[in-house]
Amino acid sequence: MIELLAGQPLLLLFLVLAFGYAAGRIAIGGVQLGVAAVLFVGLIAGAWDGRLVLPDFVRSFGLVLFVYAVGISSGPGFLASLRRRGLRDTIWCSLLLLVAAVLAGLLGRLLQIEPGVIAGLFCGALTNTPALAAVLERVPAGTLAPVVGYSVAYPMGALGLIIALAIAKRRWRRDLEALARSGHLDVRFVQVTRSEIRGRAAEDLLHRWQVRARFVRRRRAGVWALLNPHDTLEPGDLVTVVGLPEALDRVTAELGQTSEERVELDESDLDFRRIFVSNSQVAGRSLAELKTLSRFGALVTRVRRGDVDLVPDGETVLELGDRVRVVAPRIQLAAMGRFFGDSYRALGEIDAVSFGLGIALGLLLGMFTVQLPGGAQFRLGPAGGPLVVGLILGAIGRTGPLVWQVPYSAGMTLRQLGLALFLAAVGLSAGAPFVTTLQSGGGLMLLGLGCLVTFSTAGLALWSSRSRLHAPPGIALGMASGVHTQPAGLAFANEAAPDESPNVGYASVSPVATIAKILLAQLLLG
Repeated sequence: MIELLAGQPLLLLFLVLAFGYAAGRIAIGGVQLGVAAVLFVGLIAGAWDGRLVLPDFVRSFGLVLFVYAVGISSGPGFLASLRRRGLRDTIWCSLLLLVAAVLAGLLGRLLQIEPGVIAGLFCGALTNTPALAAVLERVPAGTLAPVVGYSVAYPMGALGLIIALAIAKRRWRRDLEALARSGHLDVRFVQVTRSEIRGRAAEDLLHRWQVRARFVRRRRAGVWALLNPHDTLEPGDLVTVVGLPEALDRVTAELGQTSEERVELDESDLDFRRIFVSNSQVAGRSLAELKTLSRFGALVTRVRRGDVDLVPDGETVLELGDRVRVVAPRIQLAAMGRFFGDSYRALGEIDAVSFGLGIALGLLLGMFTVQLPGGAQFRLGPAGGPLVVGLILGAIGRTGPLVWQVPYSAGMTLRQLGLALFLAAVGLSAGAPFVTTLQSGGGLMLLGLGCLVTFSTAGLALWSSRSRLHAPPGIALGMASGVHTQPAGLAFANEAAPDESPNVGYASVSPVATIAKILLAQLLLG
């Protein structure tokens, strides 16, 4: 069997994937590893026999596919996060990694471990291969000390982060459950009774109350009509409002009272329909640009992205794969379907031109080397380059005829495939060196040091992101994974959170973390 698997890497790959996914479904203490279990199945197989490895191309291909897909999907959220708290997150991430580097350096001096081993251990404990590559470029050819430290610390670096995230998930269980419940939009009929509302535009009222809600229809003098954001309200109006429950409570209190009357759409010529956004000419454009109200007399009242419902406004940018709920005159519904595309088949396809060009630009950026004073240097590599380019292109959305975004379902498939390939290849390659180093003198001490650096950094990141930065639980899980630049951690965070917020947290600090670790690892050599 060993001879067969060693000679057939494709067979080996798919067996590791199959057993890894099966292991990931097993709940231990209420926690499932999910796709991250592929890494540990690979470690076991690699430790079983050193010949069970995959070509380097599999690891590189999977990593590039994963980080670019994460970047593209996280671009809009990353841009919004950067505007609000970009400098704060950059300083926070840099200070965390500086603490980790100082801890590793002090322990190395105290225990008289050579700097090359400590530099590699720092890279492995924080699971950053580009940092190891930068270290290897600064030591004499054939020096294995950094590789030894890295090979011992990396497997436990990945496992330690997941353990820390699992503990945080249990402690934040109520917050995560509340977040899942809060993502469900509701519709409410509200009777306007307060006289001070007279003559105020619907859009101005929502801005004044600072609530995220959407007025849909208004009945005045027995006639139902769509409520334009610039239309005014009067006492006696009956309006329908879409939003989260807490937002609807605020709107109801400000307007008047909840109406017991339930008026169905079929009492007017209005109707609603859910439509998939598959038209590339629509994707990447805001609702204000699309002008659905003036074109079709229609309002977009909800946008469902993945498993999350969003309350849209004029600045909401549609993405391929979104499912919009429109309220429009019945005679316009067919035209609305053609306008948005409404093709489920198209959502499983990607634009190979924009996708290939985006990854190529990312790889080129990753190859660019920056020389720093003192002989230090860094480059983003195949992990950082595609991620940074993906974030930029995802935020841009489109450039002329090129739509950089990927349909949600297709993007999730690419992300999952890339991550699984990367984890299988890393696990198989690290298994044998991990066991060999443990069996050698000092191996257990290095393992303990690596675990200390991993757990202290992960614990500090999770604690400070929640208690000091006041980040939501999903964002905090993603930020901790981003500090470690660990795809397996991000996969676990995504399965723990009910929305895409871990991706935003990961993307907000991962590029900074990659650069900081490349620089700090080289400083540890000195």
